[in-house]
Amino acid sequence: MPDFEHRTEVQATAADAFRWHERPGAFVRLSPPWDRVEIVSQHGGIEDGGRLSLKIGAGPLTFPWVAVHQRYEEGRRFVDFQETGPFAQWVHEHEFSDTGPGRSVVIDRIDYLLPFGAAGRLAFESLTRARLTKMFRYRAAVLAGDIARHAPYKDRPPLRVAITGSSGMLGRQLAAFLTTGGHEVWRVVRNRKPAEGEIPWNIATGRIDHEALEGLDAIVHLSGANLATRWTPEHKAEIERSRVASTQLLAGAVAVLRQPPKVFLSASAVGYYGDRGAKRVDETSSAGTGFLSEVAKKWEAATEPAAAAGVRTVNLRFGIILSARGGALAKMLPAFKLCAGGPVGTGAQVFSWIGLDDAIYAIHHLIRTESVRGPVNVVAPGALPQREFARELGRVLGRPAVVPLPAFAVRALFGQMGEETLLSGQFVEPGVLRRSGFAWDLPLGEAFTR
Repeated sequence: MPDFEHRTEVQATAADAFRWHERPGAFVRLSPPWDRVEIVSQHGGIEDGGRLSLKIGAGPLTFPWVAVHQRYEEGRRFVDFQETGPFAQWVHEHEFSDTGPGRSVVIDRIDYLLPFGAAGRLAFESLTRARLTKMFRYRAAVLAGDIARHAPYKDRPPLRVAITGSSGMLGRQLAAFLTTGGHEVWRVVRNRKPAEGEIPWNIATGRIDHEALEGLDAIVHLSGANLATRWTPEHKAEIERSRVASTQLLAGAVAVLRQPPKVFLSASAVGYYGDRGAKRVDETSSAGTGFLSEVAKKWEAATEPAAAAGVRTVNLRFGIILSARGGALAKMLPAFKLCAGGPVGTGAQVFSWIGLDDAIYAIHHLIRTESVRGPVNVVAPGALPQREFARELGRVLGRPAVVPLPAFAVRALFGQMGEETLLSGQFVEPGVLRRSGFAWDLPLGEAFTR
């Protein structure tokens, strides 16, 4: 008997589930957000002799983990062995078998020995089993969700997609989602010599490799300077430049291609609407006022050359993207874990949010849905006042959420950034996504943990 076993029911054949694991991006998608894991190097895939070198974080410490793959049986099984790592022994067998038409089960069996003998078992056994159970429940949800999103298009040719901002939280997971689905991803990179699968660009000089953009199915433009810092005049200029100039460069390139992409998706934000209090807005609503609204208007206007050239153009007005991997939620978690979280300002300002995986699935849906163009609110249908948002986060963490952060303190600490991102709100309706048939997977509580 293995020391640990987990079964995942999948609405796909064993062959399809196996191929998902075999493709680039599987490890990124299956790594839980609470594990601090960095891929140091990778040689080969899951076939015999493939090696994956990782750096694992545990508290303030990091340690190496080198996994070697063996016992590869196409469509049926592969095994990874720990060569170097924290366990005295680790053997992880992945088995795939059909359970009915279009259904299969993925069985993960792990034989492990903890370090330090009997003392290690006494100290770490219950913690290890609890952590493995939590991790494989997460992996099961991601695998089932990703395969379900790809399934309606399994008989169509694979896509060729270029992504800017592919090293960010959203871009990295989107790229992994697409590659595990069998699609070809090109990462648009700057300030370095491009590697295989990368397209160079330089926003400052207005240069991009036009030839590499020819014949793509989609371009997804996600890059932009970080908002979550105090807005000095210099940083405000960089926020605008990084969004507007980069979009002008891409849209201008798309407009003159001989074989332009079928769709150009460019990030924007619900900050377009300005501070609307509890008033509901949708894609037909007018722009608001304030720095973020002005930037969003210029950001979206910069896509017009692509649209004028006949390329289907989508402006992705993102709400707050929630994930334990980073972004806004990561900045909130320390205070909440210390029982110091709670309402910000009055707590009445409405937060429009979306879980990270739903944001990925929405982008994929919009690539595939040829009838959609123009602005799209990429938010969940559950916008709520910040005080309720804080209460739900506290519930998920098992912490009280009653310590207020007064508005004067927000303004003193963060200046205009705090005024426009923490004290302002928009009740944003996802009208286009809903009408186009998109279905959300993640309620708020689960979005906090994914």
